[in-house]
Amino acid sequence: MEGDGKRERMDMDMDSPTNSQQTVSDDDEIDYSVKPEFYDSGADDKDELWVQKQRKGHGSDAILSCPACFTTLCLQCQRHEKYVTQYRAVFVVNCKIGSGQVEQITPTPKRGKRGRESNESEVNPSSDEIFKPVFCAVCSTHVGVIDEDEVYHFFNVLPSES
Repeated sequence: MEGDGKRERMDMDMDSPTNSQQTVSDDDEIDYSVKPEFYDSGADDKDELWVQKQRKGHGSDAILSCPACFTTLCLQCQRHEKYVTQYRAVFVVNCKIGSGQVEQITPTPKRGKRGRESNESEVNPSSDEIFKPVFCAVCSTHVGVIDEDEVYHFFNVLPSES
């Protein structure tokens, strides 16, 4: 019967929490009569006005962010017609261009319906374009490239509706 006495004492200990186990509701600690220090009810409206000012009245297909740290990279861009996960832009923020590194991309000829090469190619295969890599200025994630005409081509970004 000694086991029954131990079991009763264990049940009593589990029913009555010690001071370190007592939980206090967050509602008990919050004073709702004081306005929160870091709350701004007009923040969304202010942010929207700032973005509109930055775009100078132009629309955008998306707002682009870094996939690693979510830093905003572009407020005004155009989605690629064929590759819907790629974007191009002229005005960017929080981007740095890789120095001394050059990526050379040789275009592939356009193929016909049955997989054979077409007589016409989409771009001139003899003109190799030179691109420099573009990185997120915050976390150095490779997010795209910039061409000789200073047009940014993003392919590793998170788009959001603008």
